[in-house]
Amino acid sequence: MFKAHCGKLVMITILSGAMASSAEPLYQNNRAPLRPNPYIELPLGAVKPAGWLRETLVRQKNGMSGNLDTLYPQVMGPRNGWLGGDGDQWERGPYWIDGLLPLAYMLDDDALKAKVRPWIEWTLASQKPNGYFGPEKNYPPEPGLQRDNCADWWPKMVMLKVLMQHHSATSDARVIELMTRYFKHQLKQLPETPLDHWTFWGRYRGGDNLLAVYWLYNITGDKFLLELADLLHKQTTDFTRMFLETDTISTQANIHCVNLAQGMKEPALYFQQHPEPRYLDAVKKGFADIRTFMGQPNGMFGGDESLRDSNPNNGSELCSAVEMMFTLENILTITGEVPFADHLEKIAFNALPTQISDDFMTRQYFQQANQVMATRHYRNFSVNHYGVDICFGLLTGYPCCTANFHQGWPKFTRNLWHATPDGGLAALVYSPCEVTAKVAGGIEVKIIEETKYPFEEKIRFTVKLGDKKAVNFPLHLRIPAWCKNASAQIAGESHTADAGEILKINRAWNDGDVVELTLPMNVELTRWHENSVAVERGPLTYALKMGEEWKKVSTTGDDVRKSGEFFYEVRPTTPWNYGLIETPSDKLADAYRVTCNEVTSDFPWNTTNAPVEIKAKARRLPHWKLYNESAGPLPYSVQWMTDPPAADEEVTLIPYGCTTLRISEFPLIGKYRVE
Repeated sequence: MFKAHCGKLVMITILSGAMASSAEPLYQNNRAPLRPNPYIELPLGAVKPAGWLRETLVRQKNGMSGNLDTLYPQVMGPRNGWLGGDGDQWERGPYWIDGLLPLAYMLDDDALKAKVRPWIEWTLASQKPNGYFGPEKNYPPEPGLQRDNCADWWPKMVMLKVLMQHHSATSDARVIELMTRYFKHQLKQLPETPLDHWTFWGRYRGGDNLLAVYWLYNITGDKFLLELADLLHKQTTDFTRMFLETDTISTQANIHCVNLAQGMKEPALYFQQHPEPRYLDAVKKGFADIRTFMGQPNGMFGGDESLRDSNPNNGSELCSAVEMMFTLENILTITGEVPFADHLEKIAFNALPTQISDDFMTRQYFQQANQVMATRHYRNFSVNHYGVDICFGLLTGYPCCTANFHQGWPKFTRNLWHATPDGGLAALVYSPCEVTAKVAGGIEVKIIEETKYPFEEKIRFTVKLGDKKAVNFPLHLRIPAWCKNASAQIAGESHTADAGEILKINRAWNDGDVVELTLPMNVELTRWHENSVAVERGPLTYALKMGEEWKKVSTTGDDVRKSGEFFYEVRPTTPWNYGLIETPSDKLADAYRVTCNEVTSDFPWNTTNAPVEIKAKARRLPHWKLYNESAGPLPYSVQWMTDPPAADEEVTLIPYGCTTLRISEFPLIGKYRVE
């Protein structure tokens, strides 16, 4: 979650040997008059996953992401309007390709690239002389399809993101031509048919359109694009005012949850053209208010269609998770501020993996921070889709998440590394991977990042230069705001930085040089709904480990269209209604005992493979019972003089992302009193 401390840069310089010229930028930063960014996105494919991250992406490829055309043919098959067909004409096809394309290049997978290619080719060929592109004909209603509003601005924003990624991976010049003509078309048409002319979605999500306009301006320098950017900002929902001057974030049901997750980046994007402090102030206040009024310890917020309060029984939509990750990735590049990277990791390592099955063949529409049954039942959500919103299925809840979740892990992987304006590289988010990029005026280097982070404290970076001589360039390493006593060891030398800082090591690097970064993780208790506590350690939130019983439910009749041919329910086989024993803050290390398990699988995201456990003392609360197959109202903390008193038990907590059923917001049971 966002904290007020925004971090600073700590520089250590050790130079020797020749420094290659860096007069020409290696990667395109913002053109004037746009404000230069502190970090620059690398080309798609520069970062490759390794270890558990690669295994996760491979499972994604073998699951829904790589096979949605056969699993969901009525929408993703040849009838799709973005392939020239008479079927679905709106957002779902572009959503899928927005995740499938980066996945294909992250894995360098020819079969996935071949699946993407027809969508790209049809889109590029669809442009009309006036600049319009995409489907252009509406069709009568058909159950399960979105066949109208083909002219809507919103789905084209998604396809613009796809085209940007395609150009990044291939340098296809046709993308520049199409986007230039299309943006001229937009500049001409938006005064008469604004972003919300066909549907309201474009008004809330105009930031995605703005992102593409700035991307093209940085390539072509066409001045009309800045005029278009101002117009798009004017027609987009005023998130700056919303966050600074209204009570939208402190009031339930004032905004759609995914619109909020997507729209939060718009003030930061516009800040690049108009660098007024209020735009970033608005973004930071928005995140702070979400934490206060709607936040959950998995990094997300209550939002089961409508924005909800912080009750851990409220749902959080999968689309919101992946869109909030993309929002944070963009804000991080623009600001370079550590809390945005911390928040990105919090969502990626907690909320994202728990909401998708191990084989990536099913997903939840909503998840609950306290989720004790995942069954077909009407819960206290603002919208209930036939009661299957938290069941695992292909289409349970609503199909938008089936189409949209694919972008989460691939875009996270791409944003592990960035280029810096001073000819260096920055590791701002951590996971096992390798990066190949140019530094110091054009010299290509590779850095191998070996780690089991976020489950361990050490990250090892090995510099590979091949037969090149020593190369001088800066390496930026993020020190998370939660980390005290971080250190980096290089050739027997130790370098330190404070929590929330960027450690910049500027030196002559030789082939085989190793940096070992240590990020000590301590158990902390954070406060949430009804003064409950969450157990956090490093970037991970820990939750009660529960026994799970999975049941496959087949559907018939109209339920097949609504929920897919089957879905899974999950029920508990062990108790869930525990409160943790209150512990003085200086005794947490004794009360919460951390153990690391022997890793036998490259895939950590389930109860069996959880790499880390925490043992803690707890007590059953008999009066805390089920309500509508959810955990009942959370008992207020601290619980004193509960009757009848139950015996203390030892419970096991595992990373939130490894759970399906869980308690992550615990009542506290009083055992001592501070006068």
